[in-house]
Amino acid sequence: MTDTPALDDAHFRLPDPDSLFPKERRSDPPRFLLLYGSLRTRSFSRFAAEESGRILRRLGAETCIYNPSGLPLPDDAPAEHPKVAELRDLVSWCDGMVWSTPERHGAMTGIMKAQIDWIPLSLGAVRPTQGKTLAVMQVNGGSQSFNAVSQLRILGRWMRMLTIPNQSSVPKAFNEFDEAGRMRPSPFYDRIVDVMEELMKFTLLTRDIREHLVDRYSERKETGESLIARVNRTAAN
Repeated sequence: MTDTPALDDAHFRLPDPDSLFPKERRSDPPRFLLLYGSLRTRSFSRFAAEESGRILRRLGAETCIYNPSGLPLPDDAPAEHPKVAELRDLVSWCDGMVWSTPERHGAMTGIMKAQIDWIPLSLGAVRPTQGKTLAVMQVNGGSQSFNAVSQLRILGRWMRMLTIPNQSSVPKAFNEFDEAGRMRPSPFYDRIVDVMEELMKFTLLTRDIREHLVDRYSERKETGESLIARVNRTAAN
């Protein structure tokens, strides 16, 4: 007699130390995709993303910043649209992401949300965001707020990403960047350095074991075809 009679032993797995602590690890630079949420010429969310990219490269990473200009509204164009295809290819390419948005009307911008909405939960049998790392940031026109980063965390969790504990919120961003778009030395800049350091560490720690970390009992019970069908139905809703 077992005290877990509902458990299907054929699909139940104990954590595997060899999978969690592999002897061989990747040596190539971690790759990060950076998204920002404003199309203004002086876009402080873009400036923050660019500073983040510089720091990540100093830490030994490869980076790519996606320009959302020309991205259609979600569902207003086919997935084959060049800007959509570019975004999805970069999501598949990266090991982790940085999301940087202004706060507008107490929330992330529509530009930021549109980019995330174009990222599918599933591409066939592949989940392009699952198990990848994520850092969230926001810039503010006024006093410091955490509304947008809190929303981004919800989205990161929904996309099954490993959202790191640290985050950045830059108040009165117009005071923090010079005319060239470079961030002035300040505790807010130091915080972005902290966030990028943490993102790099979490990515190096988890990218080799991503598949084991997100392997699920419930999904092992499903056949491949039924799993794909269910995930695609969820993504379409």
